[in-house]
Amino acid sequence: MEGMTNSAVVLADHASYAAAVEEAAQAAAAYYATGESTLDDDSYDRLARGIAAYEREHPQEVLPASPTGKVAGGAAVGDVPHTVPMLSLDNVFSAEQFATWTASLERRIGRPVTAWSVEPKLDGLAVAARYHEGRLERLITRGDGTAGEDVSHASGTVVGLPARLAEPVTIEIRGEILMTTEQFEQANTVRTEHGGAPFANARNGAAGTLRAKDRAYTVEMTFFAYGALPLPESGALAAELTELPHSQVLARVAKLGVHTAADTEVAPRTAATVEEVQARIEEVAALRAALPFGIDGIVIKADLAADQRDAGSGSRAPRWAIAYKLPAVEKVTRLLGVEWNVGRTGIIAPRAVLEPVEIDGSTVSYATLHNPADITRRDLRVGDHVMVYKAGDIIPRIEAPVAHLRTGDEQPIAFPEACPQCGSEIDSSEQRWRCVRGRDCRIVASVSYAAGRDQLDIEGLGTTRVVQLVDAGLVTDFADLFMLEREQLLTLDRMGETSTDNLLAAIDTARSQPLSRVFCALGVRGTGRSMSRRIARYFAEMDRIRAAGEEELQRVDGIGKEKAAGVVAELAELAPLIDKLVAAGVNMTEPGATPPPPPGEEAEGETAAGTEGAPLAGMTVVVTGAMTGALEKLSRNQMNELVERAGGKSSSSVSKRTTLLVAGEKAGSKRTKAEELGVRIATPEEFAEMVGDFLPVDA
Repeated sequence: MEGMTNSAVVLADHASYAAAVEEAAQAAAAYYATGESTLDDDSYDRLARGIAAYEREHPQEVLPASPTGKVAGGAAVGDVPHTVPMLSLDNVFSAEQFATWTASLERRIGRPVTAWSVEPKLDGLAVAARYHEGRLERLITRGDGTAGEDVSHASGTVVGLPARLAEPVTIEIRGEILMTTEQFEQANTVRTEHGGAPFANARNGAAGTLRAKDRAYTVEMTFFAYGALPLPESGALAAELTELPHSQVLARVAKLGVHTAADTEVAPRTAATVEEVQARIEEVAALRAALPFGIDGIVIKADLAADQRDAGSGSRAPRWAIAYKLPAVEKVTRLLGVEWNVGRTGIIAPRAVLEPVEIDGSTVSYATLHNPADITRRDLRVGDHVMVYKAGDIIPRIEAPVAHLRTGDEQPIAFPEACPQCGSEIDSSEQRWRCVRGRDCRIVASVSYAAGRDQLDIEGLGTTRVVQLVDAGLVTDFADLFMLEREQLLTLDRMGETSTDNLLAAIDTARSQPLSRVFCALGVRGTGRSMSRRIARYFAEMDRIRAAGEEELQRVDGIGKEKAAGVVAELAELAPLIDKLVAAGVNMTEPGATPPPPPGEEAEGETAAGTEGAPLAGMTVVVTGAMTGALEKLSRNQMNELVERAGGKSSSSVSKRTTLLVAGEKAGSKRTKAEELGVRIATPEEFAEMVGDFLPVDA
């Protein structure tokens, strides 16, 4: 959990304190009124912590407008009273702070807490849904905690919040409304089509959408329940909800047909000890980047009803629950300019140049912008304040401009009129622009990619050596590598007899690489390592791939109509290169694969040719952790190749469709999820025995 922070803005005197209070109040008011704010979450949190620290040192100077101790910073409004106050949560930012909080809680209740509930802190808006005899009657925002705003008009656009429950019970269900990543992208598409500015992020999108009335369009949101409480007319259900552990309350809510986080990668879990809680916190933090919705922390609650009653609540937050905040993955910064870079296939990709900003423990100075159409759709301008998102190892991206911060000095982004790399014309017929010279525009990048470890794996052929070969006129594409002669190489700088012989030996070894790697080396757009393996396993021979039409290509798992058309077009463009490879004696078959049956004769449910009778036929396999024994030296890509040679389908995530998990050392959350789903788990040694005939010779 490195990178955690609880840093605060340092306020030196009353004037700076008063200015901070005013800034926090304005930011909170803007957020709770329209979903827009002048501050990102992390900046607001740092400001609020600085205000609280100053007030602890100068209690006599506390201003009435201070956000300290108030739900929603005291800014939210509403006229629908809550049956029970709808409180916020206090925060911790490290394992040490969390341990201190748990010790304080146990002192307060006079006994150890033996059951904890650990669940994601969803990055949305808290709401209360009131049901009467199973029918949804009212949807209310949290507001200031005592009263909220009636947003029942929006309930029909919220997935996971049924109009009728599975039972005719009277109950209030509390939870979070948010936009998933997919819903956010769709919302911005619809919004910009109707002339609106795109939302800066998913949270603001949900806030604005929930309150909007009389729009000419609708967008979808998602509800996640995090609790429930009885209403005056709840009857026997009231006693049940009052005595059940929190985890069982969530299970009861799910049975009523309401959406919870139970079916997600970060499903709520119970833990018996603080150590188990901390382990789960680290698991959830590691999963954050891959989630289809935003979280900004983990909520830990005393699970037992008796512990919650004895702990009680303060004016702002319950004493039996805490939010363990994760490092911010969103920040507001300025767009200083746009660079246009040309990739190995000739794709011209825009990259945002940013005013450097600290996000999730690293300094971000650049972000992806996808394509020119995306820039136009988001109405980005140089000088804009932009919301930048970064999570895990994902390349930072710009969500949208923060339009309400515009000053009028922002300038349109200039699109290139010619290829920035070679000056040739640009093919702008598709969303992703491309130099008309294609791969010839970036020969060095194309050849270096083909020679890489996961493609042809030519040892000793780094970028510097490729540049040397290209500059000498010896290589115009990667097929020329297989035609290099010893005398030619010996004339180059820093190429003695030993290094020349080693390079030629590595190139000769690459001739026998399987078809899947050769196909991957071609760099066909829309395919990568996994798709190249599937195509090679299905067709078995390069000639059959080249002869396949769009319809036959769609029989390969993961290839749809659009991708099939792209592959056919790319292979036609690459025909001269493939012919050169064949002439150079490069292998064009996939070991262990057999050609597919003629169209119309494929067995129902079959997704790859040549897998019948193989040890992993029909199985979806996930590999995680460090391999040992016979598999120790295999990279993750080589493990995936092994899975598919043995007839299986490799996957990167555990789900209900997973057949087998190969769990090495430090398998982590994937092993936990496999155990929960009842997925078969094998050690590296057991797996090696299963696929023994398919292991590489040197394994």
